[in-house]
Amino acid sequence: MTLAGKIREELNAQWIPQIYLERVRAGRTRSYHLDVPERENRSEIMFTLLGIELKVGNKRFACPDLATARYLQVFARLGCRDIAVPYDITQISPVADELETAWQRLLLLLETETVDLTLRGQSRIRSAMIGAIRREIADFGAGEAMPEFNRETKQR
Repeated sequence: MTLAGKIREELNAQWIPQIYLERVRAGRTRSYHLDVPERENRSEIMFTLLGIELKVGNKRFACPDLATARYLQVFARLGCRDIAVPYDITQISPVADELETAWQRLLLLLETETVDLTLRGQSRIRSAMIGAIRREIADFGAGEAMPEFNRETKQR
């Protein structure tokens, strides 16, 4: 078994694409496009006079609240360009918590499992893992721009 496979197996339910599939894509969502490079990115949440913004490189994305900024930050770090955002805003914060925890656990496992590799080997494994996560999320897709509301209405 490869090192990447071992890390993925150890993460199991905390694998970011698994959380994305089970907690986000399973419910009603809207699609969101992040104009970020498809690689690992540094991101920062900024509190400005105009509200909360997510800064990735030299680009800024306005966010309606902190929970949404935290949620988008995980995907911006991974370099995911098209993602689904839960339509129900009360679901964003718990999912963001899970995704951030999974991200930190991934980094911790990468650090502990690659301690005996060279710096180049560590970065190669890290970029391969992040690339695999990005591809899986892209395979699940971002869904529709707006969810459908299939409800019957009474009309006279």
